[in-house]
Amino acid sequence: MKIRALLLFSIMMLAVLLSSCQVGQPKGSISFMVSGSPAELAAYQKMVDAFQVKNPVVKVEVIHIPNDGDYLKRFVADVAAGAPADVVMLNYRRQTAFAYSGAIEALDGRIASSKQINPADFYPQAFDAFKWNEKQMCIPQNVSSLVIYYNKDLFKQANVPVPAADWNWGTFLAAAKALSKDTNGDGVNDQFGVGVDAELIRFAPFVWQAEGEVVDGDITPETLFINQPEAKEAGDFFFGLQTREHVAPNQEEEAAQDSQSRFLNGTLAMYFNSRRMVPTLREAAKFDWDVAALPRYKAAATVLHSDGYCLPSGGKNKDAAWALIEFANSVEGQTIVAGSGRTVPSRIAVANSVAFLDPAAKPSSNQVFLDVIPTIRVMPLFRNWIEVEDMASEEIARGYYGQVSTTEALDAAVKRTLEIFIEP
Repeated sequence: MKIRALLLFSIMMLAVLLSSCQVGQPKGSISFMVSGSPAELAAYQKMVDAFQVKNPVVKVEVIHIPNDGDYLKRFVADVAAGAPADVVMLNYRRQTAFAYSGAIEALDGRIASSKQINPADFYPQAFDAFKWNEKQMCIPQNVSSLVIYYNKDLFKQANVPVPAADWNWGTFLAAAKALSKDTNGDGVNDQFGVGVDAELIRFAPFVWQAEGEVVDGDITPETLFINQPEAKEAGDFFFGLQTREHVAPNQEEEAAQDSQSRFLNGTLAMYFNSRRMVPTLREAAKFDWDVAALPRYKAAATVLHSDGYCLPSGGKNKDAAWALIEFANSVEGQTIVAGSGRTVPSRIAVANSVAFLDPAAKPSSNQVFLDVIPTIRVMPLFRNWIEVEDMASEEIARGYYGQVSTTEALDAAVKRTLEIFIEP
């Protein structure tokens, strides 16, 4: 009897011990909504699979919305319906509007008690971009920036030196001219030196390089500042790539085939984009390619491109969702996603590891993304910023395609957006 009683007691104690180990552990089902290419989806799924190995009692459904515009519409609709995904990815330029409306919640309390997330382990350029009202709203997965992708084969064929680390507007333009060619003699360029989206986020680095500003103040901006002399100098150069130098496709040519497609098919020598283009190039490019920092002028500058893992306020399983966010931004989680080529890891240790700086994986100049981090600037963290950006980009496109002068385009952008800065 004593042996039997002892055995029962041991079983009871083991059950208590096992149950106590589950206290505070994440469990249940959560959803994780992402956008992007199939390669990006594969990277996120691989990261989720690794998370579930460590957290077998959590079931994660990955919701994939390929198009960024459709993704945002879906998130807005889900928030309105009271049924958002438990974890979402948002660009820092968009998260402020959702923070203002209460659609995502601050993470400061969870970060303070976390054993995996220490802000000091991340590049501040990315981590601080996700602050709103002095609260940390999301955890950045990447610290990407605008760079120039270039076709090394076309540079070699034209006997043009590849971009140097300290190249400037003049050497950039000279290369673009040498790489723009009428290959069939019909008087129309079939190969262009450069392609860039005519948008404010692409124009902003040129303004900063000319020692101008995009808005009149970092904390509480009241107007765009791109009608000032420095910005107009930048506009004259930026718009002139198409209107004066003809080293970029005009509006009709861009509509017939966009610059990214031209770069992929080998008829565009240089293309402005962020890190997210790498997986596509690794898979589809039939030519040798690499990346270079933006050319500099009076100053060196580029613009932050960063997405963060955010916790919707209407999520149903926040503890499990936070556990996924923690894992995604751990060394292991960021290492997995970095392997896809999609991200410049926001975690300093991962960015400086072979997971990112893999000499066997293109681009050869991965280090460029790290070298430019000190020159990264952030677009305004203003709740109506996307409206400002969209409206200003319409006027920038009119200037870039020669429908109006530089002065008219930039003055119109400032005037049209003025009322958006007035918050109720």
